[in-house]
Amino acid sequence: MNGLGPRTAAACPGLAAHDSLYTPAHVVELDLAAPGELRSPGGAPAAAPGGRVLALVRLQGHPLGMVSAHGVLGDTTGLYHALAEAAHRQLTTTVAPEAARTGPGRPVRAPGAAAPPVVTVIVATHNRPGMLRQCLDSLLRSRHPSYEIVVVDNAPRDDAAERLVRDSYPSRVRYVRESMAGLARAHNRGLRAARGRICAFTDDDTLADPGWLDALEHAFDDGGARDGGAGVGCVTGLIVPAELATAAQSALEFHGGFGKGFAPRSWSLADPPADPLFPFTAGQFGSGANMAFRTDVLRELGGFDPSTGTGTPAHGGDDLLAFFLVLAAGHRIVYQPDAVIWHRHRREAAALPAQAFGYGAGFGAFLAAALRHRPGALPALLRRLPGGIRHAVGRAQDRSAPAGAWPARLSLLELRGMLYGPVGYLRSVRATHRAATAGTGPS
Repeated sequence: MNGLGPRTAAACPGLAAHDSLYTPAHVVELDLAAPGELRSPGGAPAAAPGGRVLALVRLQGHPLGMVSAHGVLGDTTGLYHALAEAAHRQLTTTVAPEAARTGPGRPVRAPGAAAPPVVTVIVATHNRPGMLRQCLDSLLRSRHPSYEIVVVDNAPRDDAAERLVRDSYPSRVRYVRESMAGLARAHNRGLRAARGRICAFTDDDTLADPGWLDALEHAFDDGGARDGGAGVGCVTGLIVPAELATAAQSALEFHGGFGKGFAPRSWSLADPPADPLFPFTAGQFGSGANMAFRTDVLRELGGFDPSTGTGTPAHGGDDLLAFFLVLAAGHRIVYQPDAVIWHRHRREAAALPAQAFGYGAGFGAFLAAALRHRPGALPALLRRLPGGIRHAVGRAQDRSAPAGAWPARLSLLELRGMLYGPVGYLRSVRATHRAATAGTGPS
């Protein structure tokens, strides 16, 4: 992995095991440069909640890490000071001058100019209009001066999402429908509608930070400049929990959640990291809830493989495959933690088995799809496969985790999913082919 600047990584890049299990937590954020101010996930002002509070700590907008403290309902000042003290004890609270810069200046746009938007935000949704509304409200708080939002309604059971967009956001959000189920198909439908030079993807169960789009655009422009002109094809960002109110949410976060840490990184085939599994460890690069691509690069790759993704027999792998293909095409992937998305994990314990199986299945489907798209990668994969299996088995047998953090049965379900993944992908390929033959066609 290659650093993108001298900023020091946070001393506490994730939640401590004893701090993340089963104890409900309210989630807020604070900036050490804005004393006394607390904000909710997504950027709205927040009053001090009572009980355990988890905070994303920033300095001049840059995320440093997460800390926790006990809050008294309504005592914003006291909670801020408690969280700030925890941050000074636990985190690196300095930001290098180069990392603190706001990015390259944007070209001046004349008022009323008809130039296309710089960024198209694509939000796939499926039967969750309540969450979708909150997601869209957070996106519309963005500080970016030139963006559009496209909602893709994927195989809906009713017109609730369409009515929400058309009635509540008639001039600010575009609505399109993708009738065939599958997250990759929905993303491809959004890609066809996109007018921006950058396509940013998130899900309907997220809240976007007001600076999310700024940070993504800067990473595309600034990343290439720092790497001597190397092309940045994809940027991913930090995903943090919007709440940890249930044991299931805590288990997901402890298991790894979606966060990839607080230090910028980049990857390319021309300058590979020491990781012996690279580039097949695509999950290290980011997650589909917070990813962006140069629109021309993604279109040249043919978009997302419609036989992957949630909603298909493959269960997932669409984002991992896209990352892999970006690298294989000679582009660079950049991880920029300043690009923050808040994710609302599933609350129900009953959802964990399917989620664990889906994690494994998506990874197995990704490997099968990678070989289908790049058959020449088979020798490299075979060399790396034994190490990958040992890693997966080690996670399933891990005894260091506290009891109940991520039960062994869920780890075994991940392994079963991984074995199923290639089979699921082949089933999905056949289904996609049948749909194309029938004239409905893949998206």
